[in-house]
Formats: sequence, structure tokens, C-alpha cells
Amino acid sequence: MNTLKLTNSVGEVKIIWHESDFLVLGGGTAGCMAAIRLKELVPNAKVTIVEKANIVRSGCLAAGLNAINAYIHDGETPESFVRHVRFDAMGLIREDLVLTLAERLNEGVKRLETYGLPIATDSNGKYLRRGRWGVVIFGERLKPILAEQVAKKEVTVLNRINVTGLVIHEGHVAGVIGFDVRNGDIHVVRAPAVIISTGGAAGIYRPNNPAGAHHAMWYCPFNVGTGYAIGMRVGAEMTSFEMRFVALRTKDVIAPTGTLALLFKAPLVNAYGERFMRERWGHLGGDSAPTCIRAYAVVKEMKEGRGPCFMDMKSLQKERIEELYAAYLDMFPSAALAWASSQFDPQNDVIEVCTTEPYIVGGHCQSGYWIDEGRKTTLDGLYACGDVAGGAPFKFVSGSWAEALIAAESAVKDGKGNSTPTLENIKSSEEFQRELDRLLASLNHNPPAHLAITPEEMELRLQKVMDEYAGGINTFYEMNETMLKIALKRLRELREQTKWLIARTPHELMLAHEVLDRLDVAEVVVNHLLFRQETRWPCFQTRTDYPNRDDSNWLLFVNSVKDQRTEEIKVFTRPYVQIVKGEDH
Repeated sequence: MNTLKLTNSVGEVKIIWHESDFLVLGGGTAGCMAAIRLKELVPNAKVTIVEKANIVRSGCLAAGLNAINAYIHDGETPESFVRHVRFDAMGLIREDLVLTLAERLNEGVKRLETYGLPIATDSNGKYLRRGRWGVVIFGERLKPILAEQVAKKEVTVLNRINVTGLVIHEGHVAGVIGFDVRNGDIHVVRAPAVIISTGGAAGIYRPNNPAGAHHAMWYCPFNVGTGYAIGMRVGAEMTSFEMRFVALRTKDVIAPTGTLALLFKAPLVNAYGERFMRERWGHLGGDSAPTCIRAYAVVKEMKEGRGPCFMDMKSLQKERIEELYAAYLDMFPSAALAWASSQFDPQNDVIEVCTTEPYIVGGHCQSGYWIDEGRKTTLDGLYACGDVAGGAPFKFVSGSWAEALIAAESAVKDGKGNSTPTLENIKSSEEFQRELDRLLASLNHNPPAHLAITPEEMELRLQKVMDEYAGGINTFYEMNETMLKIALKRLRELREQTKWLIARTPHELMLAHEVLDRLDVAEVVVNHLLFRQETRWPCFQTRTDYPNRDDSNWLLFVNSVKDQRTEEIKVFTRPYVQIVKGEDH
């Protein structure tokens, strides 16, 4: 079975078989670091990265980065980092995970410096700080620098492969299956250990910008939750999908505001010039309040008629304007280009801010796989790091590197496993054939013209449902039980319609699988939102029928597993365990 005949214009596609000792799924910053570490530990092992784009410029940080937001400076400790993250996450985190990554944050940063990443220093030669935990970098070439290291380690890289599923053998993860987004060829990679580092999910909710500008968003629009979805479909335990991330960003270009607040000390003000964070939210820390509170405060200003809101740049000295533009060119060049094209003057014009649609990410928030300290998931042979790993928010890029190091070391320590099948076993298995049929279904669908649904049409319908009934921008991120039950009903209707989803080219097949993965993630998100009967993270998760935080009943993790036989999503809780005593200062 090395070729398949299709019913549409694609014609015949090949099946290409690969063998590897370790497989890294996703070639972003975490995936590249995991592959590098694997080769350091086992130099003779065959390590393979499978990436949907090209690892030189792929993932969340394809355009670069101007600061590392998690670093243990003098005067701080891994324990103080845990206390800060717990405060920012409203009291609920996996402290074991946050502590183990905090102990290795600086190691990842030092590694990148040795690879050639320029890091700014002060007059004493120490890293230039940005806020309490940040480090200023010149990171436009961050991804090419990592890709160069991957090449030096002789890691095998399969670019342009859209993975659709995990290969499972006797309960053990044994590789992946996907297809080339350019020519449609199917690729199967057998590997005894798989590390998922595919990032989180964007595009599940209706975005800020409509139509042709809908990809002008903060989080990478090509991260669609595939890493989550392929695990959900085979019964992996997931956690905290109700803790969505709503970002506070500059209007229209949706560029990060941290550069303005931390590097240029710009405060938030409303339409009347009031510093509302200081005046109305001082009891929760004011400008240093938890991330969800800062987003919620902007939403309240807008909702109560005091918007729009701005970053006040009037105190910015003229000689620092060039520095401001350079900072954005290192990370979000569209912002600097937009300002330049409109002759924008940061000193005299205002920088309007907005909140974004909700994203599902395990780096800023903590949605993802339920993992142990070694970053092993509940599936044998499967590990997770970066945005796809749950329980440890506020990790950012350096935390993703730390988790990548831990996951790689765990995969090597655990060995190759005892039940890894041969390629011949895979070819003959019912599970493989089912996934192969699912992979090709949209190419082989041939519904009547009036019933056919394109990936774009299904994506827009999904986003409308989630926006209106599951706490999107349209409802100020608010929701209640009735709304969420309607969302589930609409999502089930949408799933029934997937039998009419069509694709005519490999590129359209990629789009079809992206919306199918988003649909899988959306169902888990809504189930989690419905299950948590409190408001723990205002704006990220606002329940109007349960408006208060309830530590007596809900200082718990909301987890779920999808039943492979019935496809029912079973939701339950896991206990919170405190390891680090004391409060953040």
C-alpha cells in the first residue's frame, strides 16, 4: 500500500514511510530546542521534526521577539517565580510544573545566547531588564538561529507536512500520519517516542478584524489546536481549557502592549485620561494586577461608556521614539510599518488598545495536556512542551525551552518502549486505516452542490457560534449556562455537517483539517466553561450566572477525556496542590 487513487482531481498520491528514534511534532521554538537536546543526549539517534510550515520561520515567533518575559534575575528565585505565577493565575496552577521549569528558565536563555542570539546588557554587563522578569533581546532572527542549530545537529526535518493523527499501537503512541500540503503525498513516521510542541489554538473565536484581514491577530493564525486535537481523539487527558487567554493589544494591528508598558512605562488611560487601573483596581495591584484583571478592566471601561482606552505615551522622550520602532521591528514589524505609513507620532497621537478574541494557549494561560513533571502525557510514549502543555502558565518562550529540555530528557530516560510496532504492523492495523480514511475524507467527499461546505464556510460558522454563545468579543466575553448549552448544540450540528466538507487541493485539505481540529478543541473548551461554576479569571472566563470566585469549591483543575467509543467528553476535577508557601510581594 504505497499509492492511493483518489476520486477527485488530485488523482494518485504516494504514501511515504519513515522510521525515527524520536519524533518532535511542531518545529517552533520549543520543538527545535527539544530536537537539539535529544541529539545532545543520544548523538547517534535519528531525531525527526515534522512541521506544517518551515522551521526557519514557523510558529508563534516566526517574526521574532524583542524580550524574554520569564527569567530569574538577581533577587528572585524559582520559588518567588512560582508565587508570582500563582498570583497572576488567580491562585490555581500546577506548582510542580511551574517550579521545575522555573529552575531551568535561565539555562534556556543562556543556550540561545551561545547560539548567537543578541541580548541587551546594561552598563554593568548584566542582561538589560524589562520589568520584574523580562530580558531585552534583539530577536528578529530567533527562529533562523534555532533552525541553524537543528541543522548542525543533523536532525531530520520534514517541512510542509500537516499531521492529522497519532499512530497508536496497543495503547502506545508509535508515530504520526500526515500529508504534504503542496503535493498531497501522505507521510507516516514511526517513532517509539513523540514530543508534541505544536502550539495552541487561534481562530476558534471570531477575530477582531474581519474578512481579508482576519489573520491580523496576536497569536499565530496557523496554530489551530492540532496538537491538542490529535491527543483528544485518542483519549489523552486534558486540563484547564476554560482558562482562555484574552490579550490586551494595540488596535487594528493587534501588536503586543507589553513593550509599551514595561519598556516605555506607558500607563493605561481611558477616554477621559483617567488612569483607571490605579484608580479602580488598586486593591488588586493596579498596573501590576493579574493579567486577566487588566484585560477585564479595559472591557469594563468600554462597556460602561468610558472607552476607548489608550496607552499614554506623552512622557516618551523624543530620542526614544526610534527605540520604540526598533523594538517592534524585532517582534511585530506590522505595527512599526503601519505607524510609518500613516506618519504616526507616538508622542502626539494616541495608541489605542483593544482586547482580542480568546485564544487557547498553555504558555500565557494553562490549557493543554495533563502531564507529569517529566512532561509525559497520560498516553504512553507521548510528551508535551510549550503552549500545548497544560498546568503551567506564564512560561513564555524561555519556559517553553525549559519544558523542551525536560521533555527530551524524559523521552530518553524512558527508552524506546516495549510495544512499538513495525511499519508492517502499522500498515495492517485497523486504527491506521481509519485515520487514513479520515485524512482523505474531504478529498473524497462528493455531496450535491447545494450541500457542499468549504473549509472557510465552516470556519466562519464555528467562529460565529463560539463568539455569540461561548464568551467571545460580541458578548464582552460573558457567558451563562443557557448560552453554553446552545453552543454545544450548535457545535454538534456543525459536526454533523462535516460529512459535506469538501477539499479539491492539498492546500484546501489542510484548511479542512484545520477547521476539524478547531471544532474538536472548541467542544472541549465549551464543556470546560460549562463545568466550572464560578468566575475565577474575569474576562478569560466570565460566568454571569456564577460571578464570584469560589475557592472553597473550585480551587480545582477542570480536566477531561474524550471517550473513543462514544465520543462523549467526560469532565472531572483534579486537586490543587500547594508546594511553595507564602504570597507574592
